[in-house]
Amino acid sequence: MTDRATFFDTKIEYLKGVGPQRASLLNTELNIFTYRDLLQYYPFRYEDRTRFHTIEELTDTLPAAQIKGRIRDWAVVGEGPKKRLVATFTDHSGSMDLVWFHGITYYEKFLRAGAEYVAYGKPLAFGVTYSITHPELEALTPENEQGGTFQPVYNLTEKLRRMRFDAKAIGKLVRQLLDMALPHIHETLPDSLIEQYRLISKAEAVENIHLPRSQAWLKQAERRLKFEELFYNQLRLIKNKLVHKTAYPGQVFRHTRLLNRFYKELMPFELTNAQKRVLREIHTDLVSGKQMNRLLQGDVGSGKTIVAFLAMLMAIDNGAQTCIMAPTEILADQHYYGLKAFADQLGIHIGRLTGSTRTKGRRIIHEELQNGSMQIIVGTHALLEDVVQFKNLGLCIIDEQHRFGVAQRARLWNKNQDIYPHMLVMTATPIPRTLAMTLYGNLDLSIIDELPAGRKPIKTVHRYDTHRLEVFGFMRQQIEQGRQVYVVYPLIEESEKLDFKDLMDGFEAISRSFSKYPIGILHGRMTGYDKDFEMDRFVKGETKIMVATTVIEVGVNVPNASVMVIESAERFGLAQLHQLRGRVGRGAEQSYCVLMTGYKLSKETRTRIETLVRTNNGFEIADVDLQLRGPGDLSGTQQSGIADLQLADLAKDGAILTAARESAQTILEEDPHLVLPQHTPIRNQVEVQRADETNWSRIS
Repeated sequence: MTDRATFFDTKIEYLKGVGPQRASLLNTELNIFTYRDLLQYYPFRYEDRTRFHTIEELTDTLPAAQIKGRIRDWAVVGEGPKKRLVATFTDHSGSMDLVWFHGITYYEKFLRAGAEYVAYGKPLAFGVTYSITHPELEALTPENEQGGTFQPVYNLTEKLRRMRFDAKAIGKLVRQLLDMALPHIHETLPDSLIEQYRLISKAEAVENIHLPRSQAWLKQAERRLKFEELFYNQLRLIKNKLVHKTAYPGQVFRHTRLLNRFYKELMPFELTNAQKRVLREIHTDLVSGKQMNRLLQGDVGSGKTIVAFLAMLMAIDNGAQTCIMAPTEILADQHYYGLKAFADQLGIHIGRLTGSTRTKGRRIIHEELQNGSMQIIVGTHALLEDVVQFKNLGLCIIDEQHRFGVAQRARLWNKNQDIYPHMLVMTATPIPRTLAMTLYGNLDLSIIDELPAGRKPIKTVHRYDTHRLEVFGFMRQQIEQGRQVYVVYPLIEESEKLDFKDLMDGFEAISRSFSKYPIGILHGRMTGYDKDFEMDRFVKGETKIMVATTVIEVGVNVPNASVMVIESAERFGLAQLHQLRGRVGRGAEQSYCVLMTGYKLSKETRTRIETLVRTNNGFEIADVDLQLRGPGDLSGTQQSGIADLQLADLAKDGAILTAARESAQTILEEDPHLVLPQHTPIRNQVEVQRADETNWSRIS
C-alpha cells in the first residue's frame, strides 16, 4: 500500500479533537471512519460570509445577513412555549432584536453587555424593528472581524445536533485535516485533460470544495470534482464493456432462413425505420463472434416485442434456444400468446413457465428444454430455478429489465457455460440520455423512437374532480361506440387500507353511474387466478370498464381499450402516469387519457400534469422527470451504483458527463491497458481504488 493510501486510511479517531467518543458518533451517524471519508464528506451548501451588513441595510428579502455590533441589554419574556430570551443588538446605523427560544440559560451566561459580537441569520421585520431568531453569535475576534469567507454547511443528524456536534465543529475538523492532507493529494487526471478542460488541480479542488476562497473558486472546484467523478464512472463502465467484448465469445448466428421467410411471407405489418435500424444493430452483434450485451429502449407500444422475436428467429435458425423473461405472469402470458401465433406458423415449439405452471407441465418443459426440442420458452422468475437447464441457450431476452437485479440476470447468463448466451434487455421506461450513459454505459444501446404506422397519438386532458359528470358522459359515449375504459386508482404503500377504500368507493360510484354495463375490478390483494379471470373477461370485451389499481401498469395488450381515466393523478409520479397512459392507444382508434385531480396542486404536480398533456414523447417526459425527482428515484437505479455519485447531478451536469465519457472513450481506444506514460495518474488511481468497483474517483 502506498504512503498516501496509508495516510487516507488513518482512522478518524486519531485526528486531533476527535477521540473515541466523537469517532463513534461520526462512524454511526455520518459513516465517516477514515481521513478519506471526512475529506469526501462534502458540504451541501455554503453561507456567504464575505461581507457585513449594517442594521439599516436589512430587508426581508435577504436569505441571511452577517452583522457586527454590540449587545446593549437582554431580558427573558413570555411564559411556557412562548418563553424567549430577547437581546438588543446595535451598530452605528440602528438596533435590532436577537431572539432565542432554546438554550436560554446558555446565552444568559454567554452574553456580555457592551461586548462586540458577530451575528448571523435570517432577518425578519416586525413593525419597524428587525429581528433574527436563533442567530449564530460569536464574540468579535481579529479572525472573524474581516469576514471574507464562504462557510461550508454540512448535513447533520438530529443526534449530532443534540450532542452539540454542529456543522461548525465538522468544518473545524476538516480545516485541521486539510492542513495535513494537501501534500498527500496527488494528481489523478493526465495533463492533457487538465489543459483541455482548464481544470484546477485535485488538491486545489479538495481545498476549495470545503473552504472556497471565492464563488469563482467554488465553481471551479465543483467542476473539477464532478468531471473527475464522471470520468472515472465512465472509464469503469467503458473498460468493462471493452473487456466483455474481448473476453466473452458469442455464438455466431449467420443463417437467416426462418427470419427471411417470416419477414417476407408472414409478417402482418411493415416495420418502422427505427425497428429496422435496431434489427440491423442486433444482427451485427449476433454475427460478430462476440457476446451481445444490448439494451433495447422503446416507448410503450413502439414494437420492441416483434424485434425481439425476429432476433429469436436468428438464434433458432442456427440451432440455438431462446428465452424471454418477464416480471409478471400477466406480461409473460401476453408475450406467450402474442408470439405463439407466429411460432405456430413457422413450426417452432414454444412453451411457457411461470409460478402457476403445474408440476406435471413443469416436468415436460424441463425435459424438452434439456433435449432441445423446445426452442422458445417464455416465463417469469421461474426460469431462474436451477432445475431449468437448456441444451443450447443462445439468446436471453429480459423484458422490463429494471424489475430484475444484476444477480438474477447473471443466473440466466450461466444457463450455458460452454459459451455464454447473447443478452438483450428491454425497457419501456424511457431513460434520459445522461442517465442511460451512467446506468448502462457498459451496454450497447438501441432505441426505437417512433411508433408503428396507423397509431394515433393518445390525447391527454386534465380535468378537476368537479368535472366528473362530464367525464362520465364521455366514458358512456366511448362505450356506446364499442370501446372499453380503464379507471385507475393510486396505490399508496403507506396506507393500503386507504388505497383499498378509494378503490372500493370508486367501484361503487362507477357501478351506480354505469349500472347497465358489466364492470370488472382488479387489485393487488386478489389471487392470481382471480386477476387472470378479471383480465381475461376484459380482454374478451365481456366487461366494459376495468376499475383497477396500478397492477395494470404493465399488463395485457387490449387494443379495444381506448380510454384511461386516472383518479387522483397528483398522487402518481410522472413516469408512472406515462406507463399507465400506455395501456391505451394500442389499436387504430383514437385513444384518450383523462387525468383527474383536485384543485390544490403543488407547482411540481402542475409541471407533471402539464407535461403529460403537452407530449407523448417518453424521452422528453423522462427528462422532465429527471429534473423534478433526480436520478435516485428513477426505476432500477438502486441496482446501479449511481447513488455512489457524490457531487455530480445527472439532471444538470449532462454536458460534463458527455465530455467525461468522450474523454474516457478516447483514452481507452488509444491505450486500453493504460500503459502509456501520460496515463500514469489514471493507472495509479485505478490500481489503488480497484477494490472499490463503484467509484474510481475517490481520494487516494
